[in-house]
Amino acid sequence: MADQSIPQARTPEAAQEGATAQSTGASGKGLSRRRLLGTAGATGLVLGAAGGGAVGYAAAPAGATPLTSVGAGRVTFHGKHQPGITERLQARGHLIAFDLALGAGRKEAAALLRRWSDTARRLMAGEPSRQDDTGVARDAGPSSLTLTFGFGHGFFARTGLEEQRPVALDPLPDFSSDRLDKSRSNGDLWVQIGADDALVAFHALRAVQKDAGSAARVRWQMNGFNRSPGATAHPMTTRNLMGQIDGTRNPKPSDSDFDRRIFVPENGEPAWMANGSYAVVRRIRMLLDDWEKLGVAEQENVIGRRKSDGAPLSGGTETSEMDLEKTDAEGGLVVPFNAHARITRPDQNGGAAMLRRPFSYHDGIDADGVPDAGLLFICWQADPLRGFVPVQRKLDRGDALSPFIRHEASGLFAVPGGAAEGEYVGQRLLEG
Repeated sequence: MADQSIPQARTPEAAQEGATAQSTGASGKGLSRRRLLGTAGATGLVLGAAGGGAVGYAAAPAGATPLTSVGAGRVTFHGKHQPGITERLQARGHLIAFDLALGAGRKEAAALLRRWSDTARRLMAGEPSRQDDTGVARDAGPSSLTLTFGFGHGFFARTGLEEQRPVALDPLPDFSSDRLDKSRSNGDLWVQIGADDALVAFHALRAVQKDAGSAARVRWQMNGFNRSPGATAHPMTTRNLMGQIDGTRNPKPSDSDFDRRIFVPENGEPAWMANGSYAVVRRIRMLLDDWEKLGVAEQENVIGRRKSDGAPLSGGTETSEMDLEKTDAEGGLVVPFNAHARITRPDQNGGAAMLRRPFSYHDGIDADGVPDAGLLFICWQADPLRGFVPVQRKLDRGDALSPFIRHEASGLFAVPGGAAEGEYVGQRLLEG
């Protein structure tokens, strides 16, 4: 849980550069679903109207209430980078990993990615999937839905593409704090689903699972959440289940070196990863019963920031620069030497930076009667050996937060660049 900020929430008007703005007309006796999206009064956002609709999707009852700004938010599928990386945090998320079925190889994988890409394009535009749509999201807008696809280490041997496997996809080193469940780690294929509506996210999850067909089987699935858009009076960095503002120093797309740190350059190696990124996924259990026994001052010393507003203990506001040398009246460091926020600073780790885009999770109470809850940690970087690994190694050597968390699952995935119009994700790898 590195001390890096989540990009501030934006209005749908300022969402993605790729968001389209095409007006549509009425269809049938009532407002068409696309007309409803295009006239969402809270946003003024006009959305595209590509493709056909299944029965039940095309029309809404006369006098239906227009979609809210949450439902009308739309992210486009095609682009330089895959969706779901630089967008603001979404309210609902599903992470799911697949293994290719016995006997399935490159041909089957290509067909699967083609199906997944078509489904993602349609659902992100607020349309039904092409075949056997469940109808779960028939009365909802796109709700900022994103689907993101990646390849795990084992994918390349199964498809005969070992020579195309990136060096950056080599397995992560072992860390002393790891208590990893192998059955919930890694996988040949990885899909990240995010949306601002739970039913829209679930609808996409079911579509992805059905599209897998006989080509791949689910290895593991994890479900998460964040604060809903509009739940606070003003945009702010999210809080985690420990009650701490989490992610204050995240790199921002406006930073001059953002692309260099987060995305593989266009002339990078291997060529099929141009404009792509690497996702490290960790299921981090928070030992909440132990954490909540600490007083607020003790919790703040563990993190190195005030719990109320995320400001560094050295003073100022959340975005104030942390004074690592400031001492109190007794000569002690105001920000403890093992505080989480001190250890994870890029300037304390050779400039290592990663874009954190996590979800919280809560899976009930375990057999010991304690909450099975924590963080689905997802971080993006151009090279995990220069992003996640050096920071985690340093945390492993003495982070004050370590006694209150446990890493229980892990995965590393190569996420290729976005698909151009008429292409599917991974096409340059699978057909190159």
